[in-house]
Parts: sequence; C-alpha cells; structure tokens
Amino acid sequence: MIDKIQYLSKQSHTTLELEYDKLKNDKIPEIANHIDEAKQQGDLSENAEYHQAKEDMAWAQGRLLEIEHLLSNAVIIEEGKTDKKTVSVGDTVLVKFNAKTKEYMIVGPQEADPFAGKISNESPLGNSFIGRTAGDVVEVETPAGKQQYHIVEIK
Repeated sequence: MIDKIQYLSKQSHTTLELEYDKLKNDKIPEIANHIDEAKQQGDLSENAEYHQAKEDMAWAQGRLLEIEHLLSNAVIIEEGKTDKKTVSVGDTVLVKFNAKTKEYMIVGPQEADPFAGKISNESPLGNSFIGRTAGDVVEVETPAGKQQYHIVEIK
C-alpha cells in the first residue's frame, strides 16, 4: 500500500517533530510511571487512576503513531516559489466570486483552516485550483450549489 503524501509547512513539520519528541521522551514514560504506581496500589478492577492512566497511554501511543506516519510521508511546502504560472500547494490564490474578492492559501489537510483562508489541497475548492493559471474560471460544486471562481492572481 502506498502512503499518501502529507503536505506540511516547515513550521508545522517542526511543531510535529517537537510534539513527537515530547510524547516519546516525556509523556509516555510519565504515564508508564503512573500505571506502575497504580498497579502497586492493589486491586486494579476499581482503581480509577489505573484505568485513566491506561486510557492516557493508549491516546499517547496512538498520537505518536499518527505523528510518525505524518512525518514519514511529509513533503515540506515551498512557500515563495518563483514559478507563479500555475497553482500548487503552498501558493496563495486571489479569486473573485459573487462580486467578492478572497484569498486562499493552498495547504495540506493537516493545516487547513478555512476561517483563516487556508484550504486543503484535497478539498473540492483547493483541488479545483491546483494546476490552474491566473485568468482561469473554475466551477466548484459547493453545498450552496455550483459556484464560479475567477483566479485573479497567484501569489
């Protein structure tokens, strides 16, 4: 099975590396100590601290695996590239639709934040911009129906 590419900004990549190190070197050993201490208290069937520590450990180990997967499949988004002819991940696109002008930055799904103008390359809107050029009109199916976006500029 081929793993899916995970587009990340350099900042997001660094943040994930730091979280990974903190989980692996601090949090998981700390939780393991809590489990050990809870085991020493005797009857585990009614030991709330033990059960909470086990849940915390499961979450931490799951998150560690998730971050490991993201980092092993990460491609760092190159911001400020010189070729502004076609839209690609990392570009900011100025578009007009419904007599409004809006800017969208195309990012990977991990960093998508539509309220901040960051849309995923996997979203219908973001995906429809990829490979397009300034001046193109893109038609996208949205919950409100088909919308036409005119690409004004690629930044």
